[in-house]
Amino acid sequence: MKLSVSSYSFQSAIRAGEITQFDTVAKAKELGFSAIEFIDLSPVFGETPTLEAQKDMARRLREEADRLGMTINAYTIGANLFCTGADAEAEVSRLCGQLDVAALMGAPLMRHDVCYRITGGTGCGRSFDLMLPTIAENIRRVADYAASLGIRTCSENHGYIAQDSDRVERLFNTVCHDHYGLLVDIGNFACVDEDSVTAVSRVAPYAFHVHAKDFIKHTFAEHFTGGFETRACNRLEGCAIGEGHIPVAQCLAILHRAGYNGYVSIEFEGAGSPYVGIAKGRDFLLSLGVEP
Repeated sequence: MKLSVSSYSFQSAIRAGEITQFDTVAKAKELGFSAIEFIDLSPVFGETPTLEAQKDMARRLREEADRLGMTINAYTIGANLFCTGADAEAEVSRLCGQLDVAALMGAPLMRHDVCYRITGGTGCGRSFDLMLPTIAENIRRVADYAASLGIRTCSENHGYIAQDSDRVERLFNTVCHDHYGLLVDIGNFACVDEDSVTAVSRVAPYAFHVHAKDFIKHTFAEHFTGGFETRACNRLEGCAIGEGHIPVAQCLAILHRAGYNGYVSIEFEGAGSPYVGIAKGRDFLLSLGVEP
């Protein structure tokens, strides 16, 4: 397995105006990485970019990565694929445009979200299994276009709805597309109060990409008010990889046994300096045998 860092890890520094998203390539190189993953490209932080602005930034990022001898290993974007009719056409078209952005960056993989909520605007409830056929059909359409570009797509255990290991496994099986797999985020299973070891052992065979992150877990009974809430009203506090309660070493061992040999991208969500948190995670993963 090979080491990478997500530009998401630098978000607090970007929000503070210390660096820009473009600067993260050089910063990642400075911190000892040879690969970086990008989230939704935003040339100007806080502004909604046009597709053409994103494409221009993608070209410049590719040039910067080449100049520094860096690899852009993945592109990670948001999406809501529980939609039909004109809404589905618009969202699939938008994601295909983002695949063009990924191609310009030279990223061989794009992760898109699945959906963000389980109820629609009418208040009518929808179970995940009722939503699944619609989501899977839209994912297949995106994957078809990705295949024409030589890019693989994946979705992550993310967003509470498509996050449990049994749900993302059913999603993978329902989509059933050679260019589609799963982004296995080792830490995100805790957001739905699922044991990471059990979850990763279920979905490891379908992994196209891996995110490493760590959390300190706080139970509902602790009355902890920091961090963010899980689906079951417990709370998670971001921290450097290796300093929390996520069994990162065992999860990576499970992935290795399943034959995964791709990138492991650090996502740091803790307080304090992102540079310190990223460096601690880098050192921890290197100690586990992840290649620099």
